[in-house]
Amino acid sequence: MLKDQHFLRIPGPTPIPPSVERAMTQPMIGHRGQETKELLAQITPKLKNIFGTKQQVNILSGSGTAGLEAAVVNITKENDDVLVIVTGSFGDRFAKICNAYGRNVHTLEINWGDAVNPEQVKTYLEQNPSIQTVFLTYCETSTGVLNPVQAIAEMVHKVSGALLVVDGVSCVGGVETRMDDWGIDVLVTGSQKAMMLPPGLTFVAASERAKKVMRTNPQARFYFNLQTYEEKLQENATPYTPAISLLFGLKQVLHLLEEETLLEVYRRHVLMRDMTRAAMKALHIPLLTADDDASPTITSIQPTDFDPEQLRNVVKEEFGLTLAGGQNHLKGKIFRIGHMGYCSPADVLQTISLLEVGLKKIGKNVELGTGTAAAQAVYIKSIGKKDENDF
Repeated sequence: MLKDQHFLRIPGPTPIPPSVERAMTQPMIGHRGQETKELLAQITPKLKNIFGTKQQVNILSGSGTAGLEAAVVNITKENDDVLVIVTGSFGDRFAKICNAYGRNVHTLEINWGDAVNPEQVKTYLEQNPSIQTVFLTYCETSTGVLNPVQAIAEMVHKVSGALLVVDGVSCVGGVETRMDDWGIDVLVTGSQKAMMLPPGLTFVAASERAKKVMRTNPQARFYFNLQTYEEKLQENATPYTPAISLLFGLKQVLHLLEEETLLEVYRRHVLMRDMTRAAMKALHIPLLTADDDASPTITSIQPTDFDPEQLRNVVKEEFGLTLAGGQNHLKGKIFRIGHMGYCSPADVLQTISLLEVGLKKIGKNVELGTGTAAAQAVYIKSIGKKDENDF
């Protein structure tokens, strides 16, 4: 292994495109100057396209968790009845944030590795009509599940007047997202995953319904006051010092996504998911999630006849390949492959090939090339099959 060679295949932070790295090395500018106003004026319309919204997408300096906390403090108040749908570690994080602010937290616990069924949400809301806000994770990073946000949103609005807040941190920019059409009231994502940037930015958009609640919400807030960001963004400004270098990078990211087109971005992520899953099946290594529930941005694998931590250590030491482990009760039981953002089918083929060698080194009886060939077959089959609705 070369000393400086590193292959990062975790669900964030993810690799950064070279052109984005170069963009971030530009000389610093004044955050209240005309240059920053022009930068934000170029960025904000394109962010709306990523979110699928006509609303402003607010840019806060902070991690994705900062965006989740901003959603909680702007949309809810003390003793509000809120429902958190927990399909993994990051759904659980939403519940912890709500508890920290004294909300009356209801949780709908879903088996880790399964997506939530909209009928379960319907039943819970009908039995608990006091629920004012529902919190949901779009892609549950800890399990690789993609929850059916559109169907859940329809159900929430059909049976209640609750607002729907969605954590899209590990998938927005990599999967289809239509905030307005689907009826999402608050949508949050972060910079370090499908958005192909280093950690440090979070993006939050709110519907008109959500903004109405925000305006009358007595909850004290300062840095996370989204109304302040909304007002300043009308002037192409931020209320507090923005992460200028990341904004330079964001401008280039949006250019790259626009150049590829969102449709092709979504197809690429689905293809990488299908290649990865086909490889694991060919190697007879069980997957944590069912095909219908699997996220295009991350795959979770649950082996039964080898130690996933041993495999992770071997491929890291041998090749500089970094894979993610399990979280909470899945720690030591699964490993996760991130395939989002600046990642292509070529990267997936490389990752599978390295995994096969790693499996051999830890004593797993596999025929080298089996998983790689399965992934290659999926890729070859995808050529020429690009119907506009096929992703």
